[in-house]
Amino acid sequence: MQDDIQFDSQHDGVTRRDLFRIGNVLAMPVLMGAASTRVDGAAAGPLKPGPEIYQSIGVEPVINCRGTFTIIGGSVERPEVRAAMDAASRYFVQIDELAAAVGQRLAELTGAEWGMVSGGCAAGLKHVTAACVTGGNPERLVRIPDLTGFDKTEVVSPRYSRNVYDAAVRNVGVTMITVETIEELERSLGPRTAMIYLLAGDESTSGPMSLENVAKVARPKNIPILIDAAAEGLTRPNVHLQAGADVVAYSGGKALRGPQCAGLLLGRKDLLLSAWQASAPHHGAGRDNKVGREETLGMLAAVEAWMTRDHAAEWKTWLGWLDTVAKRVSAIPGVTTGVREPNGLSNRSPSLSITWDPAKLHITGPELADQLARTKPRIAVGAGGGRPGAGAEGMTSISVTAWMMQPGDDKVAADRIHGVLNATRAPRVTEMRAPSVNVAGRWDVDITFSSSQGRHSLMVEQDGNWLQGAHQGDFSARDLTGMVEGSDVVIRSVERRPGSSVTFTFSGTASGDTMSGQIHMGEYLTATFKATRHKYGGQRTRITVPQGPPLAT
Repeated sequence: MQDDIQFDSQHDGVTRRDLFRIGNVLAMPVLMGAASTRVDGAAAGPLKPGPEIYQSIGVEPVINCRGTFTIIGGSVERPEVRAAMDAASRYFVQIDELAAAVGQRLAELTGAEWGMVSGGCAAGLKHVTAACVTGGNPERLVRIPDLTGFDKTEVVSPRYSRNVYDAAVRNVGVTMITVETIEELERSLGPRTAMIYLLAGDESTSGPMSLENVAKVARPKNIPILIDAAAEGLTRPNVHLQAGADVVAYSGGKALRGPQCAGLLLGRKDLLLSAWQASAPHHGAGRDNKVGREETLGMLAAVEAWMTRDHAAEWKTWLGWLDTVAKRVSAIPGVTTGVREPNGLSNRSPSLSITWDPAKLHITGPELADQLARTKPRIAVGAGGGRPGAGAEGMTSISVTAWMMQPGDDKVAADRIHGVLNATRAPRVTEMRAPSVNVAGRWDVDITFSSSQGRHSLMVEQDGNWLQGAHQGDFSARDLTGMVEGSDVVIRSVERRPGSSVTFTFSGTASGDTMSGQIHMGEYLTATFKATRHKYGGQRTRITVPQGPPLAT
């Protein structure tokens, strides 16, 4: 997964599933470091609303040439959305009445039977799951996530649909059943099946486990299907509801450019009324996923705007911005560019690949992306190449994605990318420094997380600069890889769960029988560690091997 994914001209149009696979660490290589990092070390001061509101508290904003990543703010709300939210914030309203009116209006706009606004797409997944488990019965709702005595406690999902966001489904307390084939899915459905969860994408559109084929199995059994289409734009009529889904969930803060903290649910009215019952302001397991009157009307405004937006004109504008960047960087000898225009619904935006030979310009795509993100003005781009086997032997690249760029960003990005890429650099050092330490053996590792301590162990084999072995974490043992240069040690392991993973990258120094440094955990920030070489106890004595069974126990 994170170990071997790269971006190149083939990967500019990244799908939501691709993002799950690569993790946000590679998608936005340095903006996910320590949360306290400031580009210029500016001190925080009083908040000053205006163009430099972030700078006023010591945070440098980012020009988004990457996409709708939540970690950098998702999308920029449309003017209609901001106007609706501002107006909504000035008055009080009965929230159930508001939800009913908005549900009806969303149905009129989209052609769905009903609509609902949630506190984000993930919250919507949780509410629909609760609806399928409770059937709108509040006596059951207040017992979630303890499903003892419930008749519907299982959610079935194809392997391709398991992802980091299905935690929202699991939060209800259901048992997830993962299936590989349509036959296995059919066998898994029974009286305890609450719903089927699908992730929108190529595999849900075509193939043996498509939504249409799943619906043929589910419909006779009256089992609802929820499809997660978070990063997609709307279609009318809705392609997923037409293909057999009962409810489809969207993110408000991605393609729709609505409130970042809102989601959109479309589909069966009975299920969405039960989902609304499971949402705030009603008490129960969904009370923590509050959606305010401002987000509710902002989301409605986003849907109304989507239906009238000139999407063809937007696309033409995006291509113009990419052309500005392409013309500027193409002036550098050895740099080539290409534009990709994807046809899918998810993360649908044109993107520009910028490719070069790192042996000639002495910088890789990830290094360039890192520099663009760490220096002002900060720019978020995709990156590829530079991993083992791709460095000096192959090409490297960055990608510029257009749909979250703002007017004027194209000129800033063009100048910045050109300036950094065209800078004079010394030839790349490809030789590794010889190791000055031997870290082979077993290590007891004390980890300090933000608010707790942990004890892990590392079993390390060393072959010159290279390390391999096993990392025993809290719940599992997994393979590790690493390297040593001088006394500097880097070790990485990945704890994988269905649809998700946590990467531990140990980075520190070793001396004798001790190691210490930081653990970089991607989106989960950092921890520190201190390790000591394990000291084995016990006496050295001959061991007698029994020649037969014991005569007494």
